[in-house]
Amino acid sequence: MSLVELIAQADERGLAASGLACLDRCVPVLGGDDDDVLRPLWASLAEGGDWAGPLAEARSALGTGGEPAGRAPGGTSQEAVTLTRRMLDAAPAGHSGAEIREWADGCSVAALQVHRLLDTAPTGATRSVAARREGRTDGTTSLSSPLVAAELRRQVRILELLSDKGTGPVGGLRQALDVSMEGRRVLRAVVSRRARGRG
Repeated sequence: MSLVELIAQADERGLAASGLACLDRCVPVLGGDDDDVLRPLWASLAEGGDWAGPLAEARSALGTGGEPAGRAPGGTSQEAVTLTRRMLDAAPAGHSGAEIREWADGCSVAALQVHRLLDTAPTGATRSVAARREGRTDGTTSLSSPLVAAELRRQVRILELLSDKGTGPVGGLRQALDVSMEGRRVLRAVVSRRARGRG
């Protein structure tokens, strides 16, 4: 099943977790070093608690990532920073309702674009990202960027975990968080390598 189809079939909790996971993996481009900055939002999904309060705290904590306003942290691009900040700013006040589906879908696209910007993707890769989300893999839409391909696999895996009734809602969230943490470590390492290369 394609990523687009998985998002279309996901319930509200799955959509919120999918969007949150995309944001969580991209936190390193904001200069965020605190792996727990979004943990209260994960807890809110698991426990059904307040979402708006932890969301406001996350926005405040991430701020400008310790960098001067309008400047991207070393090792990233301004476009990647903008895409990640939009994910955070666009998060709805609650993790239910129609807005959460639009947010999750937007986060999916944005996260893939962030990974494309940090990798050596060929010209035209944006079109390929859209094709892969829809499950099209013909020769004209091949995606050779390993960083983007890995992010796509993580997004699919997380939605599959969240839709698996056998794991239960909390178990699925825990496994989704584990997958997302792995992706965050990968992206942080990429940002760090790029920063060293510019030093």
